[in-house]
Amino acid sequence: MGDGKTITIETGRLAKQADGSVLVTMGQTQLLATVVSAKDTRPGIDFFPLSVDYQEKFASNGRIPGGFLKREGKLSDYEVLTSRLIDRTLRPLFPDGYRFDTQVFITLHSADDETLPDALAGLAASAALSVSDIPFDGPISEVRVARVDGQLVINPTRSELEKADIDMIVGATAENVMMVEGEMDEISEEEMVQAIRFAHDAIRIQCEAQVELAKKVGAFDNNREFIPEEVDEALYAQVEAGVKEGILEVARGALDKDARAAGIREVRDKFFESLGEEPEEEMLAKAKAYFYKIQKKTIRNMMLDEGRRLDGRDFKQVRPIEVEAGVLHRPHGSALFTRGETQALATVTLADKKSEKMYDNALATGYERFYLHYNFPGFSTGEVRPNRGPGRREIGHGNLAQRALAQVIPNEEECPYTIRIISDVLESNGSSSMATVCGGSMALMDAGVAIKGGVSGVAMGMVSREDGKYAILTDILGDEDHLGDMDFKVTGTEKGITACQMDIKIDGLSDARLTEALMQAKAGRAHILDEMNKVISTHRPSYKGNVPKMVKLVIPGEFIGAVIGPGGKIIQEMQAETGTDITIEEIEKMGHVTISSVDQDGIDAAIAKIRGIAAVPEVGEVYEAKVVSIMPYGAFVEFMPGKQGLLHISEISWSRLASMDGVFEEGEQIKVKLLDVDKKSGKFRLSRKVLYPKPEADAEQ
Repeated sequence: MGDGKTITIETGRLAKQADGSVLVTMGQTQLLATVVSAKDTRPGIDFFPLSVDYQEKFASNGRIPGGFLKREGKLSDYEVLTSRLIDRTLRPLFPDGYRFDTQVFITLHSADDETLPDALAGLAASAALSVSDIPFDGPISEVRVARVDGQLVINPTRSELEKADIDMIVGATAENVMMVEGEMDEISEEEMVQAIRFAHDAIRIQCEAQVELAKKVGAFDNNREFIPEEVDEALYAQVEAGVKEGILEVARGALDKDARAAGIREVRDKFFESLGEEPEEEMLAKAKAYFYKIQKKTIRNMMLDEGRRLDGRDFKQVRPIEVEAGVLHRPHGSALFTRGETQALATVTLADKKSEKMYDNALATGYERFYLHYNFPGFSTGEVRPNRGPGRREIGHGNLAQRALAQVIPNEEECPYTIRIISDVLESNGSSSMATVCGGSMALMDAGVAIKGGVSGVAMGMVSREDGKYAILTDILGDEDHLGDMDFKVTGTEKGITACQMDIKIDGLSDARLTEALMQAKAGRAHILDEMNKVISTHRPSYKGNVPKMVKLVIPGEFIGAVIGPGGKIIQEMQAETGTDITIEEIEKMGHVTISSVDQDGIDAAIAKIRGIAAVPEVGEVYEAKVVSIMPYGAFVEFMPGKQGLLHISEISWSRLASMDGVFEEGEQIKVKLLDVDKKSGKFRLSRKVLYPKPEADAEQ
């Protein structure tokens, strides 16, 4: 790769019954990519059935999966996100009209500690397609670009990435950028374009290698024959003549989403009624496909020729915005963000360390103290759809919003809480993930979280034509996303970009258009942030009353066990008695204790108990003690929390006691003095009688 890194691609040894397979190796990391495409299409299918799955085997890192089954199962969120990155780059490069079931499967079989495999998965998938006979207008590749200590790096190591202020995955052909996704620490538009260009230079090298490999195996001489279905010119002209003016009338009407959809349906239904009562099934299927193509072409031409959008806005205009903070009573923070016909309700919950999100993947385990969940119920688009948990779309949109806001979350010293954001999309007509970012930002402020600044987001689109004419669209509608060539989401503060996600549906995006889109997005983000700031521009000065208060203590490491107790008995009793949640973490041989509760009195009581346990008894000090148990030879007393000693019968009174009968009762409070601590056994020598004057007769003796 020209930077000391070597990537090897080989084929012909593994998975030979697949249409294409490659093994990609970098260091000790190895990925097997396979691709299979059906030879026949399913009847009636009108879309490209492509599935991309990336999976990491736990054995690749010498681990066994947790849980009961002890085998890999459903893809993790990380694997789903990696699968989406690959899918979004590959999908636009299959031929129009290709309707054959196609599966791309990338498996991580070996991994080292420093190589990040997700940056190699796109290369592996494309290479498998390149050595196959499947029609594909590639190759493509994907690389990670990071900026470490001010220098751009391709496919950084895991330790290098921890120091980076730019982390992006870029997917491209040798000619054009197809996909970008990543997070940044408030960088400028110019810095982002520079990083993408740097990544593209590395991608070109990887594309050249795939072409060379394909030539070696003769893939270019053995392409599968695919003949797109011929257009019935007469029928196409008939459909166009019958619907074009009706589509234009609806498109020019600046209607809302439902009215526009109803208008288009009316135009379509009216035309199909004109075909007669029983049109041929094949002809009807073709006419439906042509209708969509004509609708797309007509609306795009209207935009380019008339400078008119579907809702009447100009190309740079953001839809009307309504925002409200603190809309719900009990959540720790909440906000409602509405932009046009897209609405997101965001809530923030603050909790203690026990609520951190645990992840356990093949290559990484750990905890996240900030996470965001995005929900997209059917009613948000007026549909009846079963709620079966988050799909790939929800996981992808939630991850983008989480990365956008993670850049402004204060560190644990400034905000000790675990932070969870929920975004429930209540209405959707485009850019719901960006509404999630805006709503989440305001909800954090409403919760009193001291974020670095407000974050806004906007989705950019584009329509273009073969004659070179194009338009960049700010704040796209759902229909503009479906009918357009680009979906480019950009988020950031007033200081710079924090995250982005770009998908291109045509063959790439030039640097000039990329820069134009970014600068237009900057203006859109600034406008949206201004509207948000009118309602809430900084975090509230304090947390709400129902937010659990949190106090941190540091105790010597040798007392951690005493605070926890055998089997957790002491800490569990303490939590029950004080109504608090207590966690202890050992850091550098010290016990870091976190106590949380909505009740300050409970916290104070827990602090007193823990400090008592962690306190070092001082010889000569007098303590208030509780009688724990009575023996024939004395009584065991607890003179500090968790610390007991024997008060011998001879140390109870200056008078000689024949027995312990009637001397004390269990639970009785008495005062004792610590006389000594045995250096070997650690046992405490206690006395009660020394607190009283010695009788004169005894004193004379």
